[in-house]
Amino acid sequence: MAKSSSNKRKTVEYSRYGYFFIAPFFIVFAIFQLWPLIYTMGLAFCENYTDTMFNVEVGPTFNGLANFKTIFVGNDGSLFDTYTFRALGNTIIMWLMNFMPQILLALLLAVWFTDTRVKMKAQGAYKILTFMPNIITAATISVLFYKLFDFPNGPINQFFVNSGIWSGPFRFLDTKWSTRGIISFINFWMWYGNTMIVLTAGVLGISPSLFEAARVDGASSWQIFKSVTLPLLRPIMLFTLVNSAIGGLQMYDIPKLLTTSGYGDPDYTTRTITMYIRELAFTGSRQMGKAAAASLVLFIVTLFFSLILFYIMRDKDAIKEKKTIKAAQKARKGAN
Repeated sequence: MAKSSSNKRKTVEYSRYGYFFIAPFFIVFAIFQLWPLIYTMGLAFCENYTDTMFNVEVGPTFNGLANFKTIFVGNDGSLFDTYTFRALGNTIIMWLMNFMPQILLALLLAVWFTDTRVKMKAQGAYKILTFMPNIITAATISVLFYKLFDFPNGPINQFFVNSGIWSGPFRFLDTKWSTRGIISFINFWMWYGNTMIVLTAGVLGISPSLFEAARVDGASSWQIFKSVTLPLLRPIMLFTLVNSAIGGLQMYDIPKLLTTSGYGDPDYTTRTITMYIRELAFTGSRQMGKAAAASLVLFIVTLFFSLILFYIMRDKDAIKEKKTIKAAQKARKGAN
């Protein structure tokens, strides 16, 4: 008995030390993310701005839903006809313009690189080349494309004029859809390599025996992709889609850097919601309350898109199986 009691006393519980290792993350998260989020939510219901005439900060004082009224209702009383929703619409349009071709090309390349039938040589070099734009800073790429499409002496304009295709230079960065197209292409070009690497990792995580069994059964490449690759790639696809939605709706650096000199934002058609929030908060009268309300709207829209993606990418077979099991259990209970 004495020996057993002494052994119990010598036993050391190490599990509690794990909390010390994860504590720094939660402390940093609480200080730099959780508290700003809570403060922003509270500030959205307050009047807080700077009186530019007397250079005096007003507020924050509670004003209810006044900030949201200015965001949702325009000066003429029309719903959603405001700068906030115009900026949000610009953001969604440019995100969709780069998101759709990005995910399609990345998925195509991921399947191509992992296909054992193709046996493509120098795959590592191709992967590095496709991922390379993601390494370059957004400022560098913005300056590059700004100079390429500059008016009237940019290389693109010079090429079309000198080749006789156009009679004169074209204002790429002063035209609505061409500017949106340039911004969308830059984001697509920068991020499709990163998306491809993530999807490639997902495809490589699928057991090769499943592909071999499908080939033995006579399945074509398209049938294997449709019935084996896509269903098993669903979790990685969901991760990629949600990340793209969050990043796309927070688009800031490329459109901001292209329009820094006041050139490239025709009729506010490339001003994103994050650019507008920054203008509200840090320029002019510094309307912090309205900026916080716009940030909350962006948060809700991002959550809405994420929930839609979760719903679309749900595992329907697993849901049907659960429903079948529940129905069988109810039937058994009723029989008893």
